[in-house]
Amino acid sequence: MHKSITFDRIEAIMQESMYGLSDQGICLDCGAEAYGVEPDAFEYECESCGEYKVCGAEGLLLSF
Repeated sequence: MHKSITFDRIEAIMQESMYGLSDQGICLDCGAEAYGVEPDAFEYECESCGEYKVCGAEGLLLSF
């Protein structure tokens, strides 16, 4: 897991997914944010690094 992924960052993404209009995820490999990611998504392709390690908000919490 990338060092930039913290519980606070995951919590912010979860709140945005629940109360906002954004479906965000984070790449576990490079830490880049991804958009259009379902909250329970696992292994989406990262647009920044090309790895299939993007997780949605719920998936991030389980990975943490």
